Amino acid sequence: MATMVQDVAAAHPVDPLDVSRAELYAEDRWQQPFATLRETAPVYRCEHSDYGPYWSVSTYKPIVEIESLPDVFSSEAGGITLADFIESDVRMPMFIARDRPVHTGQRRTVAPAFTPSEMTRMTADIRARTAEVLDELPWGETFDWVDRVSIELTTGMLAILFDFPWAERRKLTFWSDWAGDIELIKTPELRRQRLEHMFECGAYFQGLWNAKLNQPQTPDLISMMIHSDAMSHMDPHEFIGNLILLIVGGNDTTRNSMSAAAYGLDLFPDARVQLEDDPSLIGNAVSEIIRWQTPLAHMRRTALVDTEVMGQLIRAGDKLALWYLSANRDRSVFGEDADAIRVDRPNARRHLAFGHGIHRCVGARLAELQVGVLLEEMAKRRMRVNVVAEPERVAACFVHGYRSLPVEISRY
Repeated sequence: MATMVQDVAAAHPVDPLDVSRAELYAEDRWQQPFATLRETAPVYRCEHSDYGPYWSVSTYKPIVEIESLPDVFSSEAGGITLADFIESDVRMPMFIARDRPVHTGQRRTVAPAFTPSEMTRMTADIRARTAEVLDELPWGETFDWVDRVSIELTTGMLAILFDFPWAERRKLTFWSDWAGDIELIKTPELRRQRLEHMFECGAYFQGLWNAKLNQPQTPDLISMMIHSDAMSHMDPHEFIGNLILLIVGGNDTTRNSMSAAAYGLDLFPDARVQLEDDPSLIGNAVSEIIRWQTPLAHMRRTALVDTEVMGQLIRAGDKLALWYLSANRDRSVFGEDADAIRVDRPNARRHLAFGHGIHRCVGARLAELQVGVLLEEMAKRRMRVNVVAEPERVAACFVHGYRSLPVEISRY
């Protein structure tokens, strides 16, 4: 029996400007459609897609304007991805997909884990773990950078943040991959499997929660939730939802930026040599790599009232995809070379990879710190990453990343 997605695809021709199509990302062909949208229709109505009708917002300025109006454009009304809820869905609320005031209180609970003072406290541990991972890599042999470096470093950091059992830290990557891949919801069977894995995640963390109940507060995220007014009485589904948010946010942004550091600097060798010659550029290079990669391609907002964006009438209930991936290539902001990595780009920090406004990524500082330490430790070892084959990319329009990246390392 045909799925709903197949029925829609059969009934309507493919819109070449439907940038929600997974194959564009799997095959790294998303650049041209977005360039066309930015040039000709920065706020574009796509009538037929696997996710139903939606507005694509593809340039920098209107995305910032929309993100600045959270009482007009809701995160809660339809969720944060193009995928709609269906009646049989089990709702798992998370604070990034809540509006004020719930969002404010829950975000405030976890924010202390990511303050500048906490980043200072964590730096030595991050550096030691990064050094350990890099020192175990084989020189002159092909290996998968995603598996050996990006996943190892991000799961290690998540394990510390959650006080999660170290030996089982790869479970975090497994759950993150299932939670963050919106393509999995297109068929009932995969949707069911995804739900099973989310409940498995919730059950595991419920055990960690129970072990910390009635105990003194510790600096991990579970303890912070327990000792907060805003999150101590969450129902089980909301608990799972917020865990998924923190796991996916902590995993995908950093993991795919670390992979992009290897892939992108190999793709732009002049930028790599410039960075090798001048390590003082590492701080700016981190922002530039995150801009160029944009690990989350879009966030969704749903209009609560009839309104207008760049002359287009947006009706209450319409969904809008805010394409951070495209905004970060907007030449009116980042210049004619916006498609390239330029490690000395003067406004690299203006990127929208972490979003904007009240929903800006709460863990942005930690992601930047981890990528920066990785580049610093590579520089200490004069380590150059040479890509030996094209990566396997995530086939989805939400998480923009890499499944694997074959590389060899050499000294420069």
